[in-house]
Amino acid sequence: MRRSEESGFREFAEARTGHLFRSACLLTSGDTHFAEDLVQETLGRMYVVWGRSSRVGNPAAYAQTVLIRAFLAHQRRRSAQERPSDELPETTDSAPGDASLRITLLDALRQLPPKDRAVIVLRYWEDRSVMETAEILNVSSAAVRTRTTRALARLRQQLGGSVAEFAAS
Repeated sequence: MRRSEESGFREFAEARTGHLFRSACLLTSGDTHFAEDLVQETLGRMYVVWGRSSRVGNPAAYAQTVLIRAFLAHQRRRSAQERPSDELPETTDSAPGDASLRITLLDALRQLPPKDRAVIVLRYWEDRSVMETAEILNVSSAAVRTRTTRALARLRQQLGGSVAEFAAS
């Protein structure tokens, strides 16, 4: 890779790492170590294709696609279900209501199947359209709408009235 391409990749990585990490944390239901691994794998794959980036029209969107597909590939492996602990790691100091809400939402996300979790993160965290989500996940737009409806219903069932309780405090 040429020096100019390498500096271009470095700038891209510095600019997008935070965003990729936040998305990865949501996908992994707060498992920051797994999220870091996903971001590193994503950036590694991006580095390999960076020289051919002329074929990649939107590198940020492509990186997000790589992140989602890396997450889903990991979830298909048998070892993906291993969890060393059932509790979330300690979080930084913030308002008590915010932490409770975050933990509740992350626990609810953890209960969803990986593809449903990916759809929810893409549609509501990343604010992607149905078509963009379908393209990233390599499924039809009808499948995205169906998964979204079912995943939201599961989240509502799991959370019940507890979200309003946390949001009001």
